[in-house]
Amino acid sequence: MNLFLPVAIFTIFSFSPSFGTPTACPTDYNYVLRISWPTADCRNSGDPTKPVTNSTACCQTLLSVFGVSLAQHLKTTSQFNLPDLATSSACLSDFQHKLSSLSLPTNLASFCFHPAQFVISSNTCAAIRNVQDWRRKLGKTTLLDSACRTDLTDLTACANCLDAGLRIHRELITIDANTSHYNDCFYFVVLYAAGIVNQFGPESDGAVSCPFGINILPKSHKNSRPVLIFGLIGGLGVLGLLSCFVGLYLWCDRRRKRLKIVESGIDEFESGRVRRRPNTGAIWFKHQELEKATDNFSPKNFVGRGGFGVVYKGVLPDGSVVAVKKIVESEFEGDDEFCNEVEIISNLRHRNLVSLRGCCIHGEDEDCERRDDQRYLVYEYMSNGNLDDHLFPSMSQKPLLTWPQRKNIVLDVAKGLAYLHYGVKPAIYHRDIKPTNILLDSDMGARVADFGLAKQSREGQTHLTTRVAGTHGYLAPEYALYGQLTEKSDVYSFGVVVLEIMCGRKALDLSCTGSPRGFLITDWAWSIIKEGNVARVLDPCLLGHDASNEAMNPKGIMERFVLVGILCAHVMVVLRPTIMDALKMLEGDIEVPAIPDRPTPLGHPTFNGDGSSFSISPLLSGLHLQANDMLR
Repeated sequence: MNLFLPVAIFTIFSFSPSFGTPTACPTDYNYVLRISWPTADCRNSGDPTKPVTNSTACCQTLLSVFGVSLAQHLKTTSQFNLPDLATSSACLSDFQHKLSSLSLPTNLASFCFHPAQFVISSNTCAAIRNVQDWRRKLGKTTLLDSACRTDLTDLTACANCLDAGLRIHRELITIDANTSHYNDCFYFVVLYAAGIVNQFGPESDGAVSCPFGINILPKSHKNSRPVLIFGLIGGLGVLGLLSCFVGLYLWCDRRRKRLKIVESGIDEFESGRVRRRPNTGAIWFKHQELEKATDNFSPKNFVGRGGFGVVYKGVLPDGSVVAVKKIVESEFEGDDEFCNEVEIISNLRHRNLVSLRGCCIHGEDEDCERRDDQRYLVYEYMSNGNLDDHLFPSMSQKPLLTWPQRKNIVLDVAKGLAYLHYGVKPAIYHRDIKPTNILLDSDMGARVADFGLAKQSREGQTHLTTRVAGTHGYLAPEYALYGQLTEKSDVYSFGVVVLEIMCGRKALDLSCTGSPRGFLITDWAWSIIKEGNVARVLDPCLLGHDASNEAMNPKGIMERFVLVGILCAHVMVVLRPTIMDALKMLEGDIEVPAIPDRPTPLGHPTFNGDGSSFSISPLLSGLHLQANDMLR
């Protein structure tokens, strides 16, 4: 049982770098051979080439064993971590060498740890880097300095040390006010107790067994049986006593509404059941943190409504500006499903996607009983708002987008979608591509946002759903009518957005009464292009006074963008390109094929002479073809 270092202090990386480096490690790891620690946790039938069966228990034990060297380093240098990445790599290499000499697997150190996690950084608990920082934050002496000084093999002394450690940990969390540093604070308490406070040093039996929680095995000798019996009795006594303290600590934490929110997927007990936390790099914010960041969700910080919720501008304690989305309604049936979605989204990393900074679930009463939890998502803030505000400035008074800006926005959105479709496995379908979900950063670069509707594919296969979600005017016909969701559904929405950008018209314009063909932008643009006049659909501001300047306003490239938009928004799935092919067409790497004909909508003027019942949109009128044909 590990007292101060629970299973999830660090994420276990499946990462296998070569730790060999010329840099010398300042720590001697011979104690790994001297201490009788339970190597059985990391054995696998004696074959060091096979993976460890219980990797969690093994890595937890190894973290405690490696922590002994860090405590010794703290005692010698006053630094809580190693100075740089090269030194950390060298130390892990030396550590692995000692493990290998015990006939343990040869990749344990690289499997369990990443060298970066042991390097000095100011982004840790209360920005503590050394003993001087510790004492500046907590004072020259603390409860830990008196409670953990004596021989910790004594059960009473160990219990007192544990209690003091828990109190100091709570004090550090209060000072830091960032729950993402919960593990760092626990980690520093362990190192300080063993390396600085305990007079017998970090390698002593008391320090190893109490702060580090390593179950020291009895050394074999002739009278090993009595030693084993007394050792078992003592061990059970320690476990029982410490379990009481840990249980008390967890009970107190529950009453303080999730102070224990961690990054690495640790389970949290709530109302007698386990609530799952996603194993991601996202920060789990406290509700009080978000209230403070947004000035208690003040109207002056209101940004607008996004998918399923309202968005507020906020400023975190480190000065970074964020967008806090308070989710009002969503498809999530429970917190576990919400956590699954957060886990997916937080693992997405691309320059054309809005990054998720963190999240929050709030809504328990004082006894941690479940109520209607309120959920929040925290994103990086985009200073130039959304694309819709810039495309239709009559509503927002923003300057018109230039051709270079429009071109870059189209390409950025295409690259973001290409990453979702092909850069992650399984692929992710956005389902709600539209201008309000395309945000613009300070350089007017486009970022795809709002993954509240996102769905992962099943090995690239079609996803069938009875609940269609999205926005009218941007929904692909096969998805809107039959619930068939594929990557081509996003391509259709992308095509509509491209046409909006190039034409300066809304996707669905109910105010256009002059012509029935002006109802839906896809039909309006297609009908004009089929007449052979692509330039007519371009936004007039793109063909203004600078139209003669081919470098600034290359008409041929603009027309190519329009044709790609028309092709992407074709009614029939099989005739749409993939987003990768669409991107190649936009960049001029491959030619845009001839625009194919579209199925004739029911109610088209060709079906009744006076045209009085004309309805241009296949989404509203149905199609003059079999449904199965459209889905191909």
